[in-house]
Amino acid sequence: MMCRLGMCWRRGGRLLIPLILAAAFGGSPSLAGSVHVWRVGTYRGISGQFQTIQAAVNAAGPGDWILVAPGDYHENGSRDPALPAGVLIRTPGIHLRGLDRNGVIVDGTRAGAPTPCSSDPALQVTGRNGIEVYKTSGTYIENLTVCNFLTDPATGEHGNQIWWNGGDGSGQIGMHTYWGNYLTASSTYSNGTNHPRGEYGIFVSNADGPGSINYSYASNMGDAAFYVGACPSCNAVLDHDRAQYSALAYSGTNSGGNLIMQNCEFDHNKTGLVSNSQNNDDLPSPQIGLCPAGSNPAVPGAVGCTIFMNNYFHDNNDADVPGSGSGLSGSAPVGTGVVLAGTEYITLYNNRIERNGAWGVLVADLPDQETPPPEATCQGGLYYDPTTQTCYYQAFGNYVWNNRFADNGFFGNPTNGDIGLATTLHDPGNCFNANTDPAGLTTDPPDLQSPPYNPCGSANAGDMGPLAAEALCATQLLAPCPSLPGATYPRPDPTFTLPPIPAEPGMPDPCAGVPRNPWCPR
Repeated sequence: MMCRLGMCWRRGGRLLIPLILAAAFGGSPSLAGSVHVWRVGTYRGISGQFQTIQAAVNAAGPGDWILVAPGDYHENGSRDPALPAGVLIRTPGIHLRGLDRNGVIVDGTRAGAPTPCSSDPALQVTGRNGIEVYKTSGTYIENLTVCNFLTDPATGEHGNQIWWNGGDGSGQIGMHTYWGNYLTASSTYSNGTNHPRGEYGIFVSNADGPGSINYSYASNMGDAAFYVGACPSCNAVLDHDRAQYSALAYSGTNSGGNLIMQNCEFDHNKTGLVSNSQNNDDLPSPQIGLCPAGSNPAVPGAVGCTIFMNNYFHDNNDADVPGSGSGLSGSAPVGTGVVLAGTEYITLYNNRIERNGAWGVLVADLPDQETPPPEATCQGGLYYDPTTQTCYYQAFGNYVWNNRFADNGFFGNPTNGDIGLATTLHDPGNCFNANTDPAGLTTDPPDLQSPPYNPCGSANAGDMGPLAAEALCATQLLAPCPSLPGATYPRPDPTFTLPPIPAEPGMPDPCAGVPRNPWCPR
């Protein structure tokens, strides 16, 4: 038997003894069988049972709903140094929903700040995450905004606005189903490119789904606006999402199998979509897009089940973003719409890719130089030099197919253009087919849609001379690159202002599907 706030029921869910004690908390929760609807704040003159989201989370049982009225919630739900979060969820099946996407704000700034999501340095609190779901499945987070949860200035840890955490760094899957809809994740403050800053907007790690992130917006992040990683078969869909003003619009490390990104827009980031293999704690590596047993590609003709399709990647040229130049993500090539780095069997299909100053798409091998944890053994990569820990991941089997390019490569450096391929010889190599540019497709190597790059299945290699050198200059991954004729890429200014958080469309009906309660009476 479980008892919460005077309501006692068996773990199977059958209500046994409703008690009047819940009235002390502002009225008993609304019930639908054994499902409770807990309410936070005051909505249309009707008070909820709680004034903080964490209190409602603590009261909720599996399958319960939590509705949040408009307000600026400075949450301090978890002070556990291992899990510092404004709101920490460890109960399965919770539905957390705001009643106004732009008006329900989980705010990482200090209580008493005069405005929500203040950019005032004196009002920032560091070293926390926003809403964190930890090693539990079946949660919904919907129709709200999370802002200004910042990294620790000394360690660079935390700073994730919304995080489905299935056991980050464990190398194990610790979460299954999850859903996010109509979410906004941003920060109005960063210490220039350095810590403290917001690190990830909407972050999913060590989860094998089914899961989805839909109709969501993230911006001003020092690593990635959206992240899905550490899942050999992620079983995830990102649909109708937008990322802006971040080091990376999307990062997917060692994420593959059934993974679809569609109908998304990534713009005004330093770099757009980046999928990669890494020899780090997001193990196991590498990234492999092949279909798991029993699965088939969502698009006939794709080379696997990891497919990025029907998206719009444009104007990703902004060096003045948090994290620019820091770490592997901050060193992704500025001015690039899509980067496939050390990836295997990804299909990039039917996207619009426009006005990215370096390359529209760059497919490249990845020499990962980071110091790995003991459990990361360069799986799927190569130790070319046993005296170093550099793990070399080849990119192969990827298919860039039927994409529409325009106005890429205007930085004007050698090799800049629509598509670049910087890979060593592999059988099979990478293939390119039916891509177009109204001004004529520009590629390096030239004629990238002719044999041995088309049709698929042949051994091939890319340009490991000038193109590889230009990519290293754009990233500054190995060393600083001075701006010289033929090697000119934007670099961040010492200080810059982050764009404000825009209002975004909310759920058409926030009461849809909610059991009857005083705020949703029908």
